[in-house]
Amino acid sequence: MLNKYARAFFTRVLTPFAALLLRLGVSPDAVTLIGTAGVMAGALVFFPMGEFFWGTIVITIFVFSDLLDGNMARQAGISSRWGAFLDSTLDRVADGAIFGGFALWYAGSGDDNILCAVAIFCLASGQVVSYTKARGESIGLPVAVNGLVERAERLVISLVAAGFAGLHKFGVPGIQVLLPIALWIVAVGSLVTLVQRVVTVRRESAEADAADAAGE
Repeated sequence: MLNKYARAFFTRVLTPFAALLLRLGVSPDAVTLIGTAGVMAGALVFFPMGEFFWGTIVITIFVFSDLLDGNMARQAGISSRWGAFLDSTLDRVADGAIFGGFALWYAGSGDDNILCAVAIFCLASGQVVSYTKARGESIGLPVAVNGLVERAERLVISLVAAGFAGLHKFGVPGIQVLLPIALWIVAVGSLVTLVQRVVTVRRESAEADAADAAGE
């Protein structure tokens, strides 16, 4: 849901910066790789230490590369299947690092096995949600459904909550409860989205099979 509006807004905002990087000779693929490395560093270095505020700041800076690289490719007229593949693949890596960082915290100093399991479920379900759409499209189905919690929602909910939860270390009392709440919301929302996509693929595949049978 957020993808439709947020992408359009940030694309306009980032267009001048994308043009500047192109003039400096930076390639879209380089931006994709650097952005993913930055997100992974922010998540896997800061989050396991409980430094959620600073980890979120680092991740937020680099996560915009997901919009920037595509903008650069369009401006340069070099959009390609390889670029789309690389971007989509590294998105999964970055998402895994974020929720993996949460899981490491709760498995260690956070000392909460239930929330560790919820974070791992968020990680796994996010990957499967993306896979269901990609797999459905690969067999010729449109997978025409807007899921309740897609990638943009997962990132916004979890990172906003983590950033605010990190203010606990600056003396804000009780605010750390936001992160567990966010993880539960993402977990439930991802499960609903997964069911939505599976049901949609089942319906579309049945319709396509019936159309094929009718045409024989």
